[in-house]
Parts: sequence; structure tokens; C-alpha cells
Amino acid sequence: MQDFVGKKILLGVCGGVAAYKSAYLIRELTRAGAEVNVVMTQSAKEFVSPLLMQALSGNSTRTDLFDAQAERAMGHIELARWADYLVIAPASANILAKMAQGIADDLLSTLYLVAEVPVMVCPAMNRSMWAHPATQANCKLLRDRGVIFVGPEEGSQACGEQGLGRVSEAEQILSALRLHDVHQILQDKKVLVTAGPTREPLDPVRYISNYSSGKMGYAMAEAAAMAGAQVTLVSGPTSLQTLSGIKRIQVESAQEMLAAVMQEMPEGGIFIGTAAVADYRVESVASEKMKKKNLEEMTLKLVKNPDILSRVVQSGRASCVVGFAAETTDVVHYATEKLQHKQLDMIVANTVGKGLGFDSDMNQVTVITKNKQIELPFNHKTRLAGQIIAIIAATLQNVVP
Repeated sequence: MQDFVGKKILLGVCGGVAAYKSAYLIRELTRAGAEVNVVMTQSAKEFVSPLLMQALSGNSTRTDLFDAQAERAMGHIELARWADYLVIAPASANILAKMAQGIADDLLSTLYLVAEVPVMVCPAMNRSMWAHPATQANCKLLRDRGVIFVGPEEGSQACGEQGLGRVSEAEQILSALRLHDVHQILQDKKVLVTAGPTREPLDPVRYISNYSSGKMGYAMAEAAAMAGAQVTLVSGPTSLQTLSGIKRIQVESAQEMLAAVMQEMPEGGIFIGTAAVADYRVESVASEKMKKKNLEEMTLKLVKNPDILSRVVQSGRASCVVGFAAETTDVVHYATEKLQHKQLDMIVANTVGKGLGFDSDMNQVTVITKNKQIELPFNHKTRLAGQIIAIIAATLQNVVP
């Protein structure tokens, strides 16, 4: 889905090995419908070609502060007024220092001072350079001024060292852009999210589970983090990655998920139960692999799993409990029953099957509280997560969104 149609992204590219990833970012932005203009520093040109950036974006790559081809030869003003967002990826320690101190000695640093649009930086540098007190002081100044940081991520670096300093991947940067509107609206709140399926073992090699991919739950955790909350994610088995800054606890079964939730649930925090928890487990798990030899049929005795949402409500520790209801028919009806029966503050209802819900990047949901219903149209799950977080924040403030 092209959910960036009509959006104008001004992309700044700084010098460093990570500059090659800007090519992937341009590709993903344009695929999503955005129009992209690229500004490169002189150092960036040592790593990637301006011609490559031009070929991918479809627009001329800008490198000079005073461009005779620009309107009135003032390209920095022209570009700053054109953009909806200024994204710098990768952002070097040098550009962060210039931005923090108001130095404007090239096109990109000058653009930052002129820009009146949201600014997002995606740092990339050696782990020691990132950890240096000067860099951290510059980042604090920029955050205090409203600059949004995406990353850096932890991992192996081009220099051969390991640690924080890798630039975030293109999809993470797109997600942050999708979530810009919720930036800091849950500042200082504590949020616990459950996500993914659970696996209920039959024997050492088999299990009962469901089709949940965990994408909606991970999007909710990411949206809550962008909103400024301290986020803990309790996840069933998925192949998804979490952003740095989100505490992730990995579990397998419903009982393990319940134990993790009850241990991690903060007093006065927000609980968002997105996980597709298996309703039943086998009463007795086989200690060895069950053999099918001479067995035409097999009978399994199932027992109910604990109801995690109800346990959280009963504990009284959460200031707001949000559930999710995945249904195939009468979605709003069944979701409303669940809201009332479990005494939830809010429930998010969605249809699953036929390309909706499970394992899709897209969804369509209805947010239901005790006194209102809000239809959220078909959209990317990350955008939906941001909209749901906005509704939660407004509800906590007793404001109708």
C-alpha cells in the first residue's frame, strides 16, 4: 500500500559506510509513494555516488550550499520550504554536532536551521564515537529541541567492533515517519504489550498454535515507544525484530506469558494485550515424541489456558487495560461482549481471514470503549498502531479524539 502518497521527504546523507543504506531507504520511500529529494555532504560523496541517489529518487541530488540552478540561487531555502519532513540517514557525529551548535557551513547543516518541518535523524558511527560524552550531550540538546532520533541499533560495525552505532534499517525509519504524530504523547508512561502467538507443546517436537505473526503487537510496542513510553514487550515466537530501547521478554506458552506479564506489569501502567494466546493446552505433555505407528486416530485432552487479560484486570495494577479481538464474523458484537465480560477499558476489534489480520502488513479495526466506537479504515498496521495509541492517550486525559 502506498501510504506515503503526497508526502515530500528531504533526505540528508552524511559520510560513512552506512551511506549505502540510503539507497535502500530511497527505494522504499518511493515505493510507498513519497517524493524524495536528496542532499549529500561532501564526505557522503566519497562513499556513494550522487548519480545513484538521483537515479533512485528521480530528482537531482543537491550537494552545494549555493546552487546557480536553484530558485534565486538559494537552494537551502527552496528545499526547506518544499519538504514535509527532513530525514538525515545516516547522520554522522559531525552533523549532530553542527546541528546542536547551530553551525551552518554546508547545505545540509544550513537546511536544518532553515527547516520548519519535523526533523528525524538516524545516527551511524563507531560505538565509541556514539558513547562519547560530547556526542551524547549534542543528542540531548537536539532531543530537547524536538528532533526525533531513530536508532542507532546494536550490532557488528564496519570497523569490526560490536555495539551501538549501526544505522536503523529502512523499514524502521518508515515506521518512525508513520508514527510521527504520536511523538511523546505518552511521555513517562509505562506500557506493557503482549504480542505474537503462544505455542502449547504436545511433545518435544509438536505444538498447538495459531496464525498470528505478531506484527500488530510489535507495531503497538513501537508506537508506544515513539510516544515516549517506557515499553516492555512480552512476545511469543515470531521472526520480528524489536527496536533498541524496547525491553523484550521471549516466551513460548500461555502460562509462561502470564508469568512474565504478572512479573513485569507496573503499578499504574498501561497494558495492551495484543497476543493471540492459545485458549487451550494439552493436559499432559508427552516426554518423548509420540509415534504415529499403528495409530489411525489420536485423542488429545485439552484444558483451558489462563485468561491473561482478566488476570491483569483483577490485579488492579494497570491504569488502562486494552484488549484485542480477532473474529471472523459479527466482529463488533463479539468484541463488545469481550469488553464487558472482562471489564476492559478498551478493545480493538478486527476481522481475520481472507488476507486481513494475521501475517499481513495491513489491517482495518474498530476501537471500542464503554461509551464510543471509532472506525479506523484499512491502513498499514504501524499507522493503525499510532492511531490506537493516540486514542489511548486521549482517553487517559478524558479528551475525545
